[in-house]
Amino acid sequence: MSERTSNRIFDIVNVSFITLFVVFCLAPFLHTIAISFSSNRAITSGEVTLFPKEFNWDAYVKVFSDHSMLYSLGYTTLLTIATTVLCMVFTIAAAYPLTKKKMKGRKLFMYVIIITMFFSGGIIPEYLLIRDLHLLNSVWALILPGLVSPFNLIILISFFNGIPESLEESAEIDGSSHIHTLFKIILPLSMPVMATLSLFYAVGRWNGFQDSLMYINDPQLYPLQLKLFQMVQNNMVSELTQMEGANRAPLTPESLKAATVIFATVPILLVYPWLQKYFVSGAMLGAVKG
Repeated sequence: MSERTSNRIFDIVNVSFITLFVVFCLAPFLHTIAISFSSNRAITSGEVTLFPKEFNWDAYVKVFSDHSMLYSLGYTTLLTIATTVLCMVFTIAAAYPLTKKKMKGRKLFMYVIIITMFFSGGIIPEYLLIRDLHLLNSVWALILPGLVSPFNLIILISFFNGIPESLEESAEIDGSSHIHTLFKIILPLSMPVMATLSLFYAVGRWNGFQDSLMYINDPQLYPLQLKLFQMVQNNMVSELTQMEGANRAPLTPESLKAATVIFATVPILLVYPWLQKYFVSGAMLGAVKG
C-alpha cells in the first residue's frame, strides 16, 4: 500500500470519526429544537426526533410574552458582563505581578494558588462565609466567590511568561512604568488569551445556577439558569401553559421546557463568533526585531 493511499484512508477514517462525534454532540440539541417547534400531538405521540413535526412556534410566543423570563434574560446578561469584566481585571492584576521573578514571595503565592485547585472548604463552609459576610440574597454573592479562577490565572501567567522580556526591558529603558507597560505592550499582545479567558468566565457565569440556588431567595435576583432549573425540576409551567382563548389547545410542558432551554442557550452561543477573530496564533510574530 502506497503512502498516498494510506494517507487517504487515514483522512477518511478521521473525518468519519469526527463527523460521528459531531452528530452525537448535536443530536440532543437538535432534538430539543425539534420539540420546541413541534405540535402537542407530535410530542405526546413520540414522533419528534431531530426534525420538528407539525411546525409551530406557540411555545416561543409564550416564553417571549412572559415578562419574568425577559427580565431574567436582561438581568443575567448584565450579570454575566459585569462578572466577566471584574474577573478579568482581578485575574490580570494577579497574573502580571506573579510573572516578575524579582517579586518576593512569588513561589509561595503560586503554591497557595495551586493548592486551591485541589482542595476546598466545601459547600457548607462557603455558605457560612457568604452568610457571615452578609452577602446572602445579594448579587455580590454570585460575583465575589468566583472572582479569580486559579486555572485561568495559571493560563494567563504562562502566557505572560511567554512574552519576550526584551519588550519590557526596552519599555523600562524608555521610562515606562509597570502600569504603562501592561496596558500598552502586554495586554495588546495578549488578546487571544484574553478572549479565551473572557469566554471561560462568561460561559461559567451564564451557566451557573448552584450558587444562586444556595445564596439567592429573591425572585428578582434569579439568573436565567436558575429559573430554567426550577422549571425542569419542579415542573413550574402551569401558568405558562394557560393559553388565551377557549379554542386554543394548551401547550405541553415538554415544548415549553425545550423552548426555554433554547431561549437560555442561544445568547451565550452568539458570543463565540464575536470572539473568534481573536483566537489566532502568531500574535507575537515580529514583535521583537533584532
